[in-house]
Amino acid sequence: MTDPIDRSRLAPGFWKTKPLSRMSRHEWEALCDGCGKCCLNKLEDEDSGDVSLTRVACRLLDLDTCHCSNYANRHSYVPECIVLRPGELERHLSWMPETCAYRLIHEGRPLPDWHPLVSGDPESVHRAGISLRGRMVSESEVAEDDWEDHIIDEPT
Repeated sequence: MTDPIDRSRLAPGFWKTKPLSRMSRHEWEALCDGCGKCCLNKLEDEDSGDVSLTRVACRLLDLDTCHCSNYANRHSYVPECIVLRPGELERHLSWMPETCAYRLIHEGRPLPDWHPLVSGDPESVHRAGISLRGRMVSESEVAEDDWEDHIIDEPT
């Protein structure tokens, strides 16, 4: 499996000293651990506002690699796909995974040992059981009315 992010040319530990708002695009993209969680469809309770995670993945997510199969052009196919930017993290925290590096750094918490930036290995997120590899279904296989049947707890 190939990891689309080349972390080899990044300064070691850059995320510890550089604010999210000052990161280059490459540094920003390298924060993604490749877990696939952000590409899972979520359900929001209209009354409480609670957000539930489903195992139903965006149709563009490669279920084996946990990476978008058409990242550069994803908005042409999935217009509602969110572009996460430093100044907009606060409004997206309700659906962001608990283990997400963007969230952790924003909250002043360290990256876990299994994160590829820490371990140096893009497969570490999968070995640690944090990713949803092997546990997802594509939204093209599940009717939207049936998504409630696929609600899961986030692996942390």
